[in-house]
Amino acid sequence: MGAEKKTNEILYFALRNGKLKIGLVIVFIFVAIAIFGPLFSKYPLNEFVAGGPNPPSADYFMGTTAYGQDVFAQFVYGLRSTFIVGIVGGGIATMLGMLIGFLGGYKGGWLDEFLNGITNIILVIPTFALLLIMVAYLKLRGVVLESIFIGLTCWPWAARAIRAQTFSLVSREFVDLAKLSGMGTLKIIFGEIAPNMMSYLFMTFILQFGGAILNAATLDFIGLGPTQGASLGLMMNWATIGSALLLGYWWWFVPPGLAITAIVGALYIMNVGLDEVFNPKLREM
Repeated sequence: MGAEKKTNEILYFALRNGKLKIGLVIVFIFVAIAIFGPLFSKYPLNEFVAGGPNPPSADYFMGTTAYGQDVFAQFVYGLRSTFIVGIVGGGIATMLGMLIGFLGGYKGGWLDEFLNGITNIILVIPTFALLLIMVAYLKLRGVVLESIFIGLTCWPWAARAIRAQTFSLVSREFVDLAKLSGMGTLKIIFGEIAPNMMSYLFMTFILQFGGAILNAATLDFIGLGPTQGASLGLMMNWATIGSALLLGYWWWFVPPGLAITAIVGALYIMNVGLDEVFNPKLREM
């Protein structure tokens, strides 16, 4: 009954939180475009369908590039790549952060010092510089591979935050009772500690999701993104190469830039809203 009451309380405040609702609506709009957009695309991705640049019209929803490619087709498939990067990259970073943070915070001692040392080493190495080195020597790059690299380099801050939260829970009575009952380390961590941090872990994933999207967009923009397909960052890279800004082809670079800004901004707004929902001191009555 206590768990059910708490769930109903969280749902009540979630439905009343304006920031959370605004963020969710924005993200769901772009998810819907990514899923159903290709059904409304008249032209295949990167096919030359016109003789040159065309502004948005009935024939070309978002116009065409300087090379005659349909911008709408690039946009909807680029959105798919963006969400794949967020899910895969953000998911890997969150899982690594959880594993290292939980083990270090729960076990303590030499294991904590060892894991904390690795975390500090990764933290002092500029993440983006490490990503540049990792992807620059790959001739063939895909969205999933890019996402994995991002996930493998962006977990340290999550590990430190989760480690600190774990420290605060290890001394609680329910953990002591679990130890006395003979439960193993992993069972205590994921069966007792993690459920009490679920809201924090979920917000951590949202932040990692947005961070992965920004990292991917930056890599793509400088030409180190996927060598096949499309992404929002690659669209801006192609627009830069095609001198879209100088020539006034705004329909080529504005949509991907606005989409990245809106998605990442919505994720951070959602995170603020969730913090208000889960933290009774911040709730709007």
